[in-house]
Amino acid sequence: MALGVRQVSRWYCLLRTARAAEFSLRLRSCSVTAPACRACAPLALRPSRNNILLWRLQAYRHVSVGSCSLPDSAKDGSFSSPESNLPSPIEQEQAKAKPLPDLNAEILYEDWDDVPPSSALEEISEEEAVQIIAEPLLPLQSSTLQDYVDHSETLAKLVHLGVDLSQVEKRQKAGQLLLTLDFEKDIKKILLFLKDVGVEDNQLGTFLTKNPYILAEDLEALETRVAYLKSKKFGKAEIAQMVSRAPYLLLFSVERLDNRLGFFKNELGFSVKKTKDLVIRLPRLLTGKLEPVKENLQVCQIELGFQRNEIQEIVFKTPKILTANRNKLKQTFDYLHNVMGIPHHMLTRFPQVFNSRLLRIKERHMFLRFLGRAQYDPAQPSYISLDQLVSLPDEVFCTEIAKASIQDFEKFLKTL
Repeated sequence: MALGVRQVSRWYCLLRTARAAEFSLRLRSCSVTAPACRACAPLALRPSRNNILLWRLQAYRHVSVGSCSLPDSAKDGSFSSPESNLPSPIEQEQAKAKPLPDLNAEILYEDWDDVPPSSALEEISEEEAVQIIAEPLLPLQSSTLQDYVDHSETLAKLVHLGVDLSQVEKRQKAGQLLLTLDFEKDIKKILLFLKDVGVEDNQLGTFLTKNPYILAEDLEALETRVAYLKSKKFGKAEIAQMVSRAPYLLLFSVERLDNRLGFFKNELGFSVKKTKDLVIRLPRLLTGKLEPVKENLQVCQIELGFQRNEIQEIVFKTPKILTANRNKLKQTFDYLHNVMGIPHHMLTRFPQVFNSRLLRIKERHMFLRFLGRAQYDPAQPSYISLDQLVSLPDEVFCTEIAKASIQDFEKFLKTL
């Protein structure tokens, strides 16, 4: 019984082997390719489960190398047993030792190279969208330069220099100007020029805050204006002082600077030396409007009653009187002359009093009058000069001039 079962099993195996050989002959006649042969390989008699991979590989090799040809035994019509087709144990160990090439790896990598770039319209998941980090867009329009500092190297370096962008943007078209300039190409040469003129490093930020427009000036034109001032006998230190105190000075052309100097010389009747000293002490006379200057000169002469020579002395000692508020000037003169009784020649000797606050003059005069010490005539004892009246601190004024304590002065002020 056992022998019969073994014979039937053997016949069944031989039948399957014969069918596999017949199918291989058909593939050969049709000149099938290696992939087709690979498809028929599983139809061959397969060994045990542990050796299935090695058997498939050998079947593939036989079919591809031999163009799907049958073994010699099949050609002769004789078939060997299935066990004879199995690799020996030594061959199995060698097959295990040899690394099997990954036939699909190269094809897979080649396919990756051919993958087209993702489209901007391609839909992505919410998780991918959250991971996207986008740079903030440069605002197309803004009311402050602060929005552009992180995007502009020029603005960042100007801030490092000490430029106050919040003040610059208040000036007409100054913000737009800075955004169009390149630091290395446009600004650096102007900074070097200003340092050469004499502007200190710690003053550059303040200077450009007040006058950012100089960054757009032609360097050759700036050098020409400095050369003009030197031709008028202004020293290097004097030019540095004038430029620092009047940042807009170098924006004026040579012709305009020459006209301004000529105006003050002729209008005030000053010599060249006095005119130069005047503009050194108040250089904004060269950059400011001339209308307030002309009005104040007329007020001093017509409404206040000063003579021309007195006006010359007042202006030379106190140049700020030319740019002072006209109403304030008249109110101060009225109190000094009509209330305190100070004559014109005394006001000419101490014109600094016009720069003081009118309230301070009133408070101190009334306190002195309360104490009986309001004496402004130099010919009388206990004379108090106008300079002492307005220039000394409260403590010194009380102890040395009023001969009283600061507490007495404060109590008096509460009664006003």
